[in-house]
Parts: sequence; C-alpha cells; structure tokens
Amino acid sequence: MRIVGYRVSIGALAGFAIVALNLSGAALAPLIAPYGQADLVGDVWAPPSADYWLGLDSLGRDMFSRLLYGARTTIGIALLITVCSFAIGILTGFTAAVVGRWIDVALSRFVDAVMAIPTLIFALVILSVLGTSVPALVGTIAVLDSTRVFRLCRAVGLNIAVMDYVEVARLRGEKLWWIMRREVLPNALPPLITEFGLRFCFAFLFIAALSFLGLGIQPPLADWGGMVRDNAQAINFGGLAPLIPAAAIAQLTIGVNLVVDWCLSIHNRPHGLTA
Repeated sequence: MRIVGYRVSIGALAGFAIVALNLSGAALAPLIAPYGQADLVGDVWAPPSADYWLGLDSLGRDMFSRLLYGARTTIGIALLITVCSFAIGILTGFTAAVVGRWIDVALSRFVDAVMAIPTLIFALVILSVLGTSVPALVGTIAVLDSTRVFRLCRAVGLNIAVMDYVEVARLRGEKLWWIMRREVLPNALPPLITEFGLRFCFAFLFIAALSFLGLGIQPPLADWGGMVRDNAQAINFGGLAPLIPAAAIAQLTIGVNLVVDWCLSIHNRPHGLTA
C-alpha cells in the first residue's frame, strides 16, 4: 500500500490502525460506553460477562466504559501537553539558533540545568507544591518536556540558520518571527513531526506513571494509569482488572512508535520512495 507515493509497511499499517482505533474510541466514548465512568453497576471485580464485557473494577464500575473514558482523558491531556511543549520548545529553540549570542547561551544553560534533574523527581516536587489539578499537570509536564524539544529545535535550527536563503532574508530586513516562521520552520518539519510522536508517547506514559503514583489525573475522571493503581490488588486474587488498562497503555505506545518508525524511514530514505 502507498500513501502519497510512499510505500507503507505492514507494521506501519498496524500502527495507523491502532492509533485510529484509540482516537475513535476516545472521541466516541459517550456514545459507545454502556455506562458512565463513575457508575456503580455491580459487584467488585466481577468477571467479564455479556453485560460487562471486560468485567468490573475495585468499586464495581464497568471496565469497558472506564477504558473508553480513560482514553478520552489520558490521550487528550497527553496531546495537549505535547502541543504546549512543542510551542515552547520551537519558539525558544529557533530563537536561540537564529539570534545566537547571549540569548543562545542563556537559554541553553537554563535548559541544561533543568535537564540535569531527573524528570520524574522534578515533576513530583512541583506537583506536590502546585497540586494535582489538570492545568498544573499540563503546565508542569509541558515545561519539563519542552527542554527536549528545545535541544532538537536548536540543533536543527543552527544548521538551517547558516543557509543562503536565511542570510538573504536577513539582508532583506526580515524580522526574527518572519524568518523562523517562513524559513526555518518549514525546513525543520520532518524531524519535528517524528519527534512529536515520540514526545506524545513520553507524555502519555508520564501521565500514566504519575496517575499510578497518585499525583496524576484525579478521580472521578478515569485514566489508564489510575485504573492500574485502583485495581492492582486484583492480581492477588487472580483477577485481570489491572492488566486491561496496562495492555491499553502498551498497545497505544506500540502503535504510535510503529507510525514514528515509518516516518523516520521516509525521512532517511533518498527521495522518500522505494523501488
């Protein structure tokens, strides 16, 4: 199969199918879910049945419904975090690359200082002070993740900033914002698109980890990391409740990485075409 002249591997097709299925489930959750995400509908950890396809959780809530609503919450917040981190990283990274001088030094040293602290520990400290609201969660992870985007944008931007067409734009008297938007950004899109997928996976897994630790998305909102934490004790009784959201986390991460690998193969392939 080909998409716009590019051959798509079986792995990439599987990745696209997984991502599309998850996005569809998240978007249509209120229409597909048979119950509300907080509705108590039966016995604790009831096994799968015709009424409860994936069984019930530690409070008697439908796992299938919570899985759909959890996709809506977790994927939506991870996507928002990734967009915010890229907005910050692209703006600061390209500014450092194009302007240079003391601005580049100041931004680079600040980013180095932030990256020297383990991300999870830094996030735990900040969230313990600011609280675990969704805005605090989004802002904290977006700022921490933007340091990685900054490093990529600066490295790519430094190579583009010395090109003739950028010098011509400077000689014409174009402003910094125009040069970054019209000259640097379009030529930096291939690695940025690939990095977007990787950063989304990071944000998605980071939210799940924080929720598992109790500092992520809070009840009554359903999210996959919190579902693993809430049902962890079921393992002691042979239940599958915690494995269902864990499998959901794994399959979406695998799907996104399959798509990212395909994008990387296109970017690294001469002319982007196969024989």
